Amino acid sequence: MIENLKTYKVYFFLVLCVLFWSGNFILGRFIKDDITPIELSFFRWIFALIFILPFSLKYMNLKKCIKITKENFFILSVLSILGITLFNTIVYIALQTTQATNALLINSTTPLIVLLLSVLILRNKISKIQVLGFLLSTFGVVFIVLQADFSKIDNFTFNHGDIWIIVSATIWALYSIFLRFKPKELNHVELFTTIVFLGIIYLIPLYLYQGYSIKDEIDIFYNNWQIIFYVSFFASVLSFYFWNYAVSQIGPEKSSQFAHLMPVFGAILAYIFLNETVEFYHLIGACFIGVGIYLSLFLAKH
Repeated sequence: MIENLKTYKVYFFLVLCVLFWSGNFILGRFIKDDITPIELSFFRWIFALIFILPFSLKYMNLKKCIKITKENFFILSVLSILGITLFNTIVYIALQTTQATNALLINSTTPLIVLLLSVLILRNKISKIQVLGFLLSTFGVVFIVLQADFSKIDNFTFNHGDIWIIVSATIWALYSIFLRFKPKELNHVELFTTIVFLGIIYLIPLYLYQGYSIKDEIDIFYNNWQIIFYVSFFASVLSFYFWNYAVSQIGPEKSSQFAHLMPVFGAILAYIFLNETVEFYHLIGACFIGVGIYLSLFLAKH
């Protein structure tokens, strides 16, 4: 009973994580003309670090973290660069030019990339039912973003933003895979604080290279503080904690499957905040996604 509750807790965390990330994509596209990708990423992680500090002071052993960081500097730097410095910055760069349909369709390949890399890097074995689940979920995503009209594939073209989305999906897949090699001595709060701190250090040169002025940055923050708060707290602090916890419990392959929920959440958020309608194809696509997740999580052989 306790084990089942723990498992459902993981799934609940993953649903919230993907929901918050869906909002991040929408806001990243919405704010693209007001703030540069590197600015948004920099503000996001600076304030994420500020938000996590009270928990860090309570749950972190600073001396231990410094010692473990020195001993595992390479893998922690890899996680920091992939998950903090690069991933979201590249997502925001992509959202400058890519259309929503393209971004959602390409982003749906993330679980498949994770699956492939887990086989190549971790030498994991996957069952046929798990592959079927991945394929059904992917089909559900494609069904939604093409609005049940597969003839749109003929007009599907790649632009620079689409290429950046592919890069970001690959980076996130690598981050999820390499989480398996994180130092076991660090708890979730210690790990998150460490990689955010290192990630900001690696991000600072990119930020300074843009040549921003303090006055302009204050104005940008003042005009967009609500969005910065959302991407810092909900799409960063909470989401990364949920994701890291889930990967540690059920692995990157199963966790990444929940990324297929993003088009569903995107449709719901668009309905609530943008007054867009929920069409029948959304429901059909959601059914394929739900069946795919069920097969991959509950019927796959361990």
